[in-house]
Amino acid sequence: MTQVSVQGAPRYLTGDKAGLKEFLDKFDVFLFDCDGVLWSGDHLFPGTVETLELLRKNGKQVVFVTNNSTKSRADYRKKLEGLGIPSTVEEIFSSSYSSSIYISRILKLPENKRKVYVIGETGIEQELQSENVPFIGGTDPAYRRDVTPEDYKKIAAGDESILDPEVGVVLVGLDFHMNYLKIALAYHYIKRGAVFLATNIDSTLPNSGTLFPGAGSMSAPLIMMLNKEPVALGKPSQAMMDAIEGKFQFDRSRACMVGDRANTDIRFGLEGKLGGTLGVLTGVSSKEDFVSGDSKPHVYLDKLSDLLESE
Repeated sequence: MTQVSVQGAPRYLTGDKAGLKEFLDKFDVFLFDCDGVLWSGDHLFPGTVETLELLRKNGKQVVFVTNNSTKSRADYRKKLEGLGIPSTVEEIFSSSYSSSIYISRILKLPENKRKVYVIGETGIEQELQSENVPFIGGTDPAYRRDVTPEDYKKIAAGDESILDPEVGVVLVGLDFHMNYLKIALAYHYIKRGAVFLATNIDSTLPNSGTLFPGAGSMSAPLIMMLNKEPVALGKPSQAMMDAIEGKFQFDRSRACMVGDRANTDIRFGLEGKLGGTLGVLTGVSSKEDFVSGDSKPHVYLDKLSDLLESE
């Protein structure tokens, strides 16, 4: 996919009251990344609630767009509410939901290949269930074990006791119990013709002020084994942008993407031809990334709550 870059350096608007007001007035809809923008792990950034209240008070629509596949939309709403952020399930668009919509409504799978082999957590399972998509793997404890000599033989022989013949999709998200068996099964399902999907390709996950392995690190071994990229359904995939636009029916030129990661959030907004992109320095990308990288935001701030200075 071609990287899109905004010509010229992005504007730094922290402390620029007039510039902030002018920027906010251009948009009706704000798409928010969550981790690294509103919070890090379970730490809510100061001023987040007030900033969202300010936008809503001024008639702006707020949509939470997250690549975190470990939570369903209902789980995410609970997290938002627990942090004091009012929200509805309908305002939340997660990569697990995006993936489920893609599998159920866009992929045309043969009758006998409708099952999904999941590498991931309960968020994926809940969203697949909401779309009535059958699945195996995921949080099933039967997959949390070491590989035995017998497993190698059974997998090589295509034994149906270990390789389900109805699997037509392998969906890879962030999995906190990743192991050799899961990778081996995913590889063999894909080699046998299953569609290779990833909820998202974020290499890292911000938490507690540092970085941990992200969902992209789960699909990386398979990419290396297969020499093949998955269809990714989180940011910056435009399949996700199309789905969001279809659901919320907004004018892209009056929408702004807010994120902390240049290569996913900002790129998502640029390639989606949104009217604006806003970078914040509370997550993964540095000032250097925003100013000199391939995916430059239109503007950037030290932190999201700097928007409060527009009042």
